[in-house]
Amino acid sequence: MTGRTTRTPLRVGLVGYGLAGSVFHAPLIAATEGLTLDTVVTSNPERQEQARAEFPDVRTAATPEELFARADDLDLIVIASPNKTHVALATTALKAGLPVVVDKPIAGTAAEARELAALAEQHSLLLSVFQNRRWDNDFLTVRKLLAEGELGDVWRFESRFERWRPQPKGGWRESGDPAEIGGLLYDLGSHVVDQALALFGPVTSVYAESDIRRPGAETDDDTFFALTHTSGVRSHLYVSATTAQLGPRFRVLGSKAGYVKYGLDPQEADLRDGKRPGTEKTWGQEPESLHGRVGAGESPLTGGGRPEPTLPGDYPAYYAAVAAALRDGGPNPVTALEAAATLDVLEAARRSARDGVTVTL
Repeated sequence: MTGRTTRTPLRVGLVGYGLAGSVFHAPLIAATEGLTLDTVVTSNPERQEQARAEFPDVRTAATPEELFARADDLDLIVIASPNKTHVALATTALKAGLPVVVDKPIAGTAAEARELAALAEQHSLLLSVFQNRRWDNDFLTVRKLLAEGELGDVWRFESRFERWRPQPKGGWRESGDPAEIGGLLYDLGSHVVDQALALFGPVTSVYAESDIRRPGAETDDDTFFALTHTSGVRSHLYVSATTAQLGPRFRVLGSKAGYVKYGLDPQEADLRDGKRPGTEKTWGQEPESLHGRVGAGESPLTGGGRPEPTLPGDYPAYYAAVAAALRDGGPNPVTALEAAATLDVLEAARRSARDGVTVTL
């Protein structure tokens, strides 16, 4: 699907300037050739000032309504506001004739995601979901190893997105109100499930254990998923804020060898620290000391296997693909239907954890 094809920069309206908007979307949009950050929507005066300080030419608006009143002046809407607002804002943008990028999760349910996909199709508009972890350095390296057959047939995929945050931070992401769509199941779970589906395809069954561990916490902060893929691969996925000793980010076990990788992709930390793609020659790269290892028969922690150089992470590739889709009809980097498949798994995991059953999809 294509939007406007003019070769002048595509004008982007960004709704939300909290963590997602200010750390991820705004810097990546600004770094993408063919895109320009036109307007930031936030009702917080300090965040408005923050946006203008980093992007002197940007306009600010206090409400989405102010932005949509100027729909004809824009070429793309990016929704980085709290989860509960995603569906309504995406619906309004699509009905206004604007292509949309929505931060994950696109919606609270797979049904809502599919309704949005149908609306975008009806209006011949791009609707894409910001699943940036598909461009993590370790994920790209796993994809390379699989494509080259280095591991043989993969039997088990282990993925951990773990943190040590013994005290809740509060805010909507940790709210117990179901309307907020908070908790790690839908936050970090959106990443690890999307990655597993992207690597190994559809899922036939889901088992999950989900707990509230920390005193004062209102929603899940320690969750485990076991997925069975139609391909036969089993994925074991962990998301946690209560992990005192962090496990490997990935442990991929195949018929020929395994790959084990510790540590997180550096791009989020660099973005938080004010570093920007396009200005850093080593963007997305990590030191050799963090490279994973490929081998068989011995633990990587005792020298087993060989070091596997980690490919550079590449978050800028997402918005480059969005720009190409709008200008030239290139592929949508992450479709709403792919996001709906992830939500199918998340909904099944929630039911599994609640009822103590394995859910068949």
